[in-house]
Amino acid sequence: MATINERLRKDGSSSFTAQIVIKQGGKTVHSEAQTFDRRQAAANWVKARERILRAPGGLERAKPVATLAEAIDRYISTTSKAIGRTKAQVLAAIKTYDIASMDCAAITSADIVSFATALSAGRTPQTVGNYLSHLGAVFAIARPAWGFQLDEQAMKDAGKVAKRLGITGKSRERQRRPTLDELDRIMEHFREMHHRRPQSAPMHIIVAFALFSTRRQEEITRISGADLDEAGSRVLVRDMKNPGQKIGNDVWCDMPAPALAIILARPTTKAGPFPYTTDAISAAFTRACQFLDIQDLHFHDLRHDGISRLFEMGTSIPHAAAVSGHRSWTSLKRYTHVRQTGDKYAEWKWLSVVTKGQ
Repeated sequence: MATINERLRKDGSSSFTAQIVIKQGGKTVHSEAQTFDRRQAAANWVKARERILRAPGGLERAKPVATLAEAIDRYISTTSKAIGRTKAQVLAAIKTYDIASMDCAAITSADIVSFATALSAGRTPQTVGNYLSHLGAVFAIARPAWGFQLDEQAMKDAGKVAKRLGITGKSRERQRRPTLDELDRIMEHFREMHHRRPQSAPMHIIVAFALFSTRRQEEITRISGADLDEAGSRVLVRDMKNPGQKIGNDVWCDMPAPALAIILARPTTKAGPFPYTTDAISAAFTRACQFLDIQDLHFHDLRHDGISRLFEMGTSIPHAAAVSGHRSWTSLKRYTHVRQTGDKYAEWKWLSVVTKGQ
């Protein structure tokens, strides 16, 4: 016999506790319960569990219910590879949805599609795709590694359906590049701020380094003195972003002359040339663009501009890949349309400023 009871939380929201009690000969032989945010989710859980329990040998095989949230926690705590901050945040966010409270064995492709649909409210198809990708990593190893009854095929089927329905999609390649006028305004703004507050991050230097080195902001903040090979004009980029592996993916990347000059002008400390947080850098850049009324410009666009500059200067694909760190040359196909026009930063006044540490 199953019951669903509604309870009112302190914050005014409702929870629904589904309980299954099976009696034989007047005695309770099995009892289990789960709490959900929605009545329908509770009803779905009851239906799935009763189907499992009614199957031959179902009661004998019945074990305490393992939820998706528990599988996610196990994945985070015991995976052999440390996961990045973004993935951890995504998995934590997934735990706030109804599907996280469901029994792993009861989750079907339809449940995952329903979850993806709920995610799509206020999120782009690319973001929803990223959520499902991170969740898919849990589905891939939870059963063989720890015995959680998650169906990897259900995850794959849901991914196909979500793509067909347009719930997920590939990220659009941004083409936004800063103009010289925009950069001049940004650099002047940041230099003035740093002169007023010398203890603050020298964002004008960081911006220039990001542009000429093509490094991502998290890669910039991880550089240490030991990572720089001045003689070889290269830098060891630790934990470089990669779809298959990030943590431990350390790659030596060529350092263009302007970038090398900038980093050599920085003070030598144990904390590295740029001992700042990615959050601080991102927030400062966003605030500056808002203050200067520069529309739709992201810090990551500096990397795109830096790679485009290499091709405008006539740099070959292999050499550009050695600078940017792209493992596959096919990832650089988006730049093949760039015409060779020379170095637009050849006479840029700010290069002499940042290489003097000013």
